[in-house]
Amino acid sequence: MIAQEILDYVNQHPSGKVKLAVADIDGVLRGKYVSTDKFLSIVEGRLGFCDVTFGWDMNDAAYDNVQFTGWHTGYPDALVQLDMNTFRKIPWENDIPFFLGDFINADNVPAVVCPRQLLKKVVYECEQTGFKPYFSQEFEWFNFEETPSSLNEKGFQNLKTLSPGMFGYSILRSSLKNEFMTDLFELLKRFEVPIEGLHTETGPGVYEAAITYADALEAADRATLFKTAVKEIGYKHGIIATFMAKITENLPGCSGHVHQSLWDLESSKNLFYEEKDEQQMSAIMRSYIAGQLYCLPHILPMLAPTINSYKRLVEGAWAPTTLTWSVDNRTVALRALPFNKKSTRLETRVVGSDVNPYLAIAACLATGLYGIKNQLKLKQPATVGNGYRDYSNGTLPNNLYEATLQMKNSVVAKELFGEDFVNHFTATRDWEWRQFSKTVTDWELKRYMEII
Repeated sequence: MIAQEILDYVNQHPSGKVKLAVADIDGVLRGKYVSTDKFLSIVEGRLGFCDVTFGWDMNDAAYDNVQFTGWHTGYPDALVQLDMNTFRKIPWENDIPFFLGDFINADNVPAVVCPRQLLKKVVYECEQTGFKPYFSQEFEWFNFEETPSSLNEKGFQNLKTLSPGMFGYSILRSSLKNEFMTDLFELLKRFEVPIEGLHTETGPGVYEAAITYADALEAADRATLFKTAVKEIGYKHGIIATFMAKITENLPGCSGHVHQSLWDLESSKNLFYEEKDEQQMSAIMRSYIAGQLYCLPHILPMLAPTINSYKRLVEGAWAPTTLTWSVDNRTVALRALPFNKKSTRLETRVVGSDVNPYLAIAACLATGLYGIKNQLKLKQPATVGNGYRDYSNGTLPNNLYEATLQMKNSVVAKELFGEDFVNHFTATRDWEWRQFSKTVTDWELKRYMEII
């Protein structure tokens, strides 16, 4: 749709309202409804939006260690510019119009803490080198026959999964709750978040979806909207969907693998593919992989942002623990898929389903470009066999504290994303660690209360 057609649709929609949203540092959408008249008054300007969006965590607790905003600033409004290119109709809300926005001031200066603006910056730098980045993300997630109220009433324990047992790729299980699966496939397509595949995964009530690839920014928009849309569609069916990286030590975690490739801006050629190479991998792809391998320890919180993320990154649970790469090997951090000129790509398997897609995609792209810019050679041989036992290039940090400390002090991270962003983001991860560290867990009570 062109701009005028979008405005005509908004004007003519019988609801008289528009839904707007922005993504916070955790990738959680924060938004509101506005009247049609209000929307039309700001569509070419800016909308005031309280900057507490970047001053609190996902539970609305105010950070005590960030400079961008806080009690010391009085939490003023920040300016948000709506992106007309993100226009969608929400099919489970009577097709009301929807838009995403960016934190950017009246002088067109982006807020340094805005994840979507950070990705835009990285994409711009990529395209300045003559590369067009194409990305897609796939998600695994658990589904429960619960409501927000029942979750709290049960204390988040003994929840009823959508289906029982371990049954990946099950035709039977997809038939069992077909009305939900059908709604996901069809409503997401109408919401312009098309998925290539949807199936059950290993674990009770676990689904996996692969989102159709797009340019990097659109891919991140789709991934961010996908997570919220799945939850909203789930509500309609009495289902709670969770994108936690790990819900129990007894089951595999949930991934958010990022697939990526670089294409020539002029010729539309996949620059990762090289037919004459023994592994059909170009020098550009090798340098891209080398960049990610080198940078991963410097930016890991962007791919594993929560306490829970690191419960997923354990040996033998379909998530990587070592700094490794290989061709079509699901035990390594970076899985190269160089099979033909159309689909040759890299899959970054470190990423969990709990990520902020804007930050995850920005991190993957920026670190790959770092390898190309610095002409890094992929000297590390491809892992053969079990990547969990290949320690030749080291391991990933073990927890959010270690990963955050390394990123906070990293010259590489600040070169890639700017000192202001790194300082703010790592402060939010430090806050997350401190909230966990002061909490007495069920594990501690069961282990120590009677015995000690």
